[in-house]
Amino acid sequence: MKTRKPYFMIAFLIVVLVQAACNFPSADQPDPAATLNALYTQSAQTLAAMGTQAALTSTPSGYVSPTPFPTSTSLPGYISPTPNLPYYTNTPVSRCDWAYFVTDVTYPDGSVIGRDEPFTKVWRLRNIGTCSWTTNYALVFVNGDAMSAPVAVGLPGTVNPGQTVDIPVNLISPSKDGRYKGYFKLRNAAGILFGVGSEASTSFWVDVKVSGESFTAYDFAGNYCDADWYNGAVYLPCPGVEGDAQGYALWLDNAKLENGNLSGNPGLITVPRDANNGYIQGIYPPIKIQDGDRFRSVVNCRYNSAGCNVIFRLDYQIDNGALKKIGEWNEAYEGQWYSLDIDLSALKGQNVKFILTVFANGSSLKDFAIWIGPQILRPGAPPPPPTYTPTATATAATTTP
Repeated sequence: MKTRKPYFMIAFLIVVLVQAACNFPSADQPDPAATLNALYTQSAQTLAAMGTQAALTSTPSGYVSPTPFPTSTSLPGYISPTPNLPYYTNTPVSRCDWAYFVTDVTYPDGSVIGRDEPFTKVWRLRNIGTCSWTTNYALVFVNGDAMSAPVAVGLPGTVNPGQTVDIPVNLISPSKDGRYKGYFKLRNAAGILFGVGSEASTSFWVDVKVSGESFTAYDFAGNYCDADWYNGAVYLPCPGVEGDAQGYALWLDNAKLENGNLSGNPGLITVPRDANNGYIQGIYPPIKIQDGDRFRSVVNCRYNSAGCNVIFRLDYQIDNGALKKIGEWNEAYEGQWYSLDIDLSALKGQNVKFILTVFANGSSLKDFAIWIGPQILRPGAPPPPPTYTPTATATAATTTP
């Protein structure tokens, strides 16, 4: 019995060693759980790195987001890091008084004008400051060619930030030919000047070319009875009858401006029909327009006509086509006026009918509207007057019986 025990122990040890060998890990058989954990860890590190890169390169505007990862690569239970976007501010410059030039309503740069001619320059400006412009603000001349500019022109009303306003100034052209430029700014209630531009310190200006080489190609006032005058209901006689409730048109010698000064030019007074929003309209015969022709006139209410409030309108028609509006101007009795200077070159070669209309802006009470010196001005020297050549008349011969 003693001789068999060692063999039993040896066999038992062999079995134990074989079973233990089966549980040892093999280099050819990776642990699936360990592999998946490694993939999770690697993907999470990659996403974290991408999120950090996004946080470093993202911008608040003008940025195109990167293409998102496919759904199959997302990891369950993983929350992507939120990038920390940089914070930017764009604080605008703040100024109390600051203007922006919108456009020249009348007389754009280089406009041609006659000698010693009254005209109204109008700028359209926008209030881009933070303070309202009140009636204590004014337009003032600062340097250059004054052209008889007044010391100051008060604003017509309050202009709040963001609003625009048309600011007129009455001027008179110099008596000599040449190019003239006058500079203007605004003045606030404290007497401080300001203007346009990035520093609110730049002037705006009027720039005209004075030339005496022009002549009147057509005089609307002198030929006013060539027009058909109409009030929307009936045609009116010409000359009209002053005080006619149907409306009337009359020629004036040396018409006055609203401030009482003589204009030096004849005028055409046009009074609309006595009705709410009544009107009067003069339709002129066709005029052939040439290159460089301009329509010129000063429009205002008759002097000493407080309460006058009208709309002047200029239209044209070619053949029997539709009426086309050139412009309209709302004028009230306030001591100011509009100077019209309209380039007609786009109509050159056409036979054009011009229509002068005045509307009552509401009630027609005291709506005495005057076109001062309405004309078509043509560049160059006037043509020589036609010469008269007498024609010989044949006398019948007589025979003596």
